[in-house]
Amino acid sequence: MMHEGLKNNIEALRAVGRRFYGRGWSMGTSSNYSVVLRREPLELLITASGKHKGWLSAEDFVRVDAAGQLLTPDQLKASAETLLHTTLARRPGVGAVLHTHSVWGTVLSDRYFKEGGLGLEGFEMLKGLAGVTTHEHAEWVPIFDNTQDIPALAAEVERTLASASVPPHGYLIRQHGLYTWGRDLEEAERHIEIFEFLFECVARRLSLPRAMPVSDR
Repeated sequence: MMHEGLKNNIEALRAVGRRFYGRGWSMGTSSNYSVVLRREPLELLITASGKHKGWLSAEDFVRVDAAGQLLTPDQLKASAETLLHTTLARRPGVGAVLHTHSVWGTVLSDRYFKEGGLGLEGFEMLKGLAGVTTHEHAEWVPIFDNTQDIPALAAEVERTLASASVPPHGYLIRQHGLYTWGRDLEEAERHIEIFEFLFECVARRLSLPRAMPVSDR
């Protein structure tokens, strides 16, 4: 029989999948989501590989340890990016990790890759990020190159986050998508909403024609 706490976390992640699919942020089998079940030793509940996020069932999740190894007896595979989740989950105060594949995040991750990241500043919506109290906050979103070598990418992410003078709330993978996190699933989902809103604002602003001079007439 499934433990009540585990069942509640599964249902919460299924609901996230439905919402993100409805917003166009997690299409098809893209994206992956996790919550921390236990810290010592670290244990995560994460979406299984190759599952449509809009139609997740209660059986489409697995439990993994800090090394990303399965703790469940079934034959489902954990997400190929499980180590990106465990790397983040080891950080203090992280209780959930969410990953989306939106159009705007994908486009901007390619557009700003050579700059090493995307700067967000002056937007009122920045105050939706944990600990941010003013629109004057400057949020730097690092962008990492896409690779199938997940252990190497996880190590690069860990080094970047550890050395950041102002810790970011999320990062992008080139032509791939967004990773963000929070102290719990609610906060992580809010961060997704904030970043996806701001990504769309930046991308749409880039597509606008230059302002025309105002006529004196």
